[in-house]
Formats: sequence, structure tokens, C-alpha cells
Amino acid sequence: MKYLIVFFIVFFSFAKISSSQTKHSYSLEDAFPNLKFSYPVDFQSPKDGTNRIFVVEQEGRIILFQNDRNTKSKKVFLDITDRVAFGGEMGLLGLAFHPKFSFNGYFYVNYTTNKPRRTIISRFKVSSNNPDLADKNSELILMSFEQPYSNHNGGCIAFGPDGYLYIATGDGGSAGDPENNSQNKTNLLGKILRIDVDNPKNQLNYGIPSDNPFASINDKSIRKEIFAYGLRNPWKFSFDPVTKNIWCADVGQNKWEEINIIKSGGNYGWRCFEGNHSYNIDGCKGSYIFPIFEYSHKEGISITGGFVYRGKKFPELYGKYIYGDFGSKKIWALEYDGKNKTTNTFLTTSPQSISSFGVDDENELYIIGYEGTIYRFKKNSK
Repeated sequence: MKYLIVFFIVFFSFAKISSSQTKHSYSLEDAFPNLKFSYPVDFQSPKDGTNRIFVVEQEGRIILFQNDRNTKSKKVFLDITDRVAFGGEMGLLGLAFHPKFSFNGYFYVNYTTNKPRRTIISRFKVSSNNPDLADKNSELILMSFEQPYSNHNGGCIAFGPDGYLYIATGDGGSAGDPENNSQNKTNLLGKILRIDVDNPKNQLNYGIPSDNPFASINDKSIRKEIFAYGLRNPWKFSFDPVTKNIWCADVGQNKWEEINIIKSGGNYGWRCFEGNHSYNIDGCKGSYIFPIFEYSHKEGISITGGFVYRGKKFPELYGKYIYGDFGSKKIWALEYDGKNKTTNTFLTTSPQSISSFGVDDENELYIIGYEGTIYRFKKNSK
């Protein structure tokens, strides 16, 4: 994600892909008008029956509150600002609750730290005395890997329907992937990883699922955690609860932003390709999976992935992928059935830069404004 706000002339110029205007008119309203947040970058529900929302603040805090528009109070669930290196694209970036969170109290975070600069994936546990407070001293580091530069850290983590933890990692930063990390299967950068947090093996704090695409390859140099590779900075990905597809928005370099459906073992082309277009093809060979959709920097500069809408309040959006752009603040709905040409529809523009999206227990959608406000859709009257 690029933390830079740029204003563009508004018009559509998608290459080889159809666009349309929605039949409905939408705007955004403050979902929790009594609450504000500091650099929010993630929004999660544990789906444990408590109707709580957890918002990740990039500086190193997780804030919780009741999912009630009239709520006036919030609590600090976890504060690890003393461990997190915050600034630019670094910080506390992702949160995922264990599928059995209501029984074991486990949750997982993705953050950056320094000395050396690296990404850490950790497990924490809820306090035994207070369900609204995490035990800060319960941290178990599952994995860490060094970051050569401060940008392109990825950050999203999520449990899939298979019960495994998926982790998005950026290419390590700078520009143009100078170390060609994304195409290199001997490191964890520029990848989607998949690990088993419930069955640690081989002196690790996690296991490797036996059906990971490279798990059975007899080459110790290849990282068996890799599920997919060839990604630049997959800031946000999500699972469609109906189709089980993994939707991943990958932030582009200079010209193109892209959306991918992630497949096991897939190579998504970076740095050989930016979207559907050649970028640095020296030494490139093999088979690549190209995005299902791309848009140019005439529309925005840093894609923020969202969710396939499966709520009930907006039936006309059901089954469409809702996403936005951090820079232009635009929000779209992408329709794709896996067979037919995609249709992209402009919905509205956010008042704030869009750092993330989130869904609650009812699969209703929220838009996270990086300047501190959480929004939801409002259908305008005709």
C-alpha cells in the first residue's frame, strides 16, 4: 500500500475490460459516529457470538467495541506499540482470529519490527480474567523473516475454510523488486503463505499442510510454506464464503493495479509483468496466471482489496467483489462468475483514503478510512 494521496481526473479507461455505472446511487455514512481511530488498517469480527468488532491501529494497538451504531465506548484489547516498528507501510498490519477462538482464545497478528527490520507472525491469547483484554505476555512467535526495505510488507492474514492460516507477504520493497524476491521460491517474500497453526512440526511453531503445492518437492531450499507466488504487494485478500475463492488485490508499480483469484501453486507474474503488461522480462520463463481485472493509474494508484458481498442490506450487490483505491478513494463492485468477462461498476467515493474493508457477523460491509473513520454504505433515495 502506498501512503500517498494523489488526485486524478475522474473517467474510466480500463483496458480490455468493460465498465459501467450502477443503477443505484450510494454514499457513505459514519458507521460509528461516536468513535474515531488512529491509522486504522484492519477490521475483524471473531464471530464468537459477542457482537464485538476489533480494529487494528497501525501504531500497534487493537481496539474493540460493540457493533452498535450508538456505542460511545471502546477498549484497548492489545497494545504492543513497544514491539512494533511503525511508519510509512510498517506497523501492526493484520489480525486473524482462530476458527475456535471462542474455545481457545487464540488470535494471530502480523507486524513489523526493527533490529533487524523484519515481519513477525505471532499468536496471542485472551486474558483468562477478562475477555476484552489480551494477555500481552502470551506472545508465541510462529515465524519471522527479514525485510530488505521498509515498504511492501503485505500484512493481511486470514484463516481459510480449510482451517489453515494464510499470510500475504510483499516483495520486500524498494521499487521494481530489485532482488527478484517474488519469483524466488527459496524465500517468503512476494507470496501467499499457508501454514497449519494447530499441528506444529519439525521444531517449528507451525506445520506445513501436506497439500501445499511445494510440500512434497525434494528440494530443501524451496520454502514449503508457499501457496502462491509472483506477487508485488498483496495488501488485502479475502475468502468468498460461498465459492471459497481467494480474492487478492495486488498493489501495482507505476501503471497498473490488479485483482487476482489465487490458486494453489500459481505464479502471478511479478516482476515479469505488472498486471497484463510486461515489466521486467529478463530471464522470465514459465507459466503465469494473469489478473481477472486491472485498472490504470488514471483511476487510482494503490488498490485496497475488499470482500465479495454476502450481506442482506444491498441485494443488488450480492456476489460482487467490493474494493477501492487508497489514493483516488474510489469504490467499485466487480462482477465475475469465473467464466464471463468481468463487469466493473463505480459505486461511490470515500471521504477518506481507504486502508481496508471489513465484514461483521452478518457479512455486512464496512469501509475503513485511514484518517480514522469507519464507514458503511447508504443507498441514496432517487
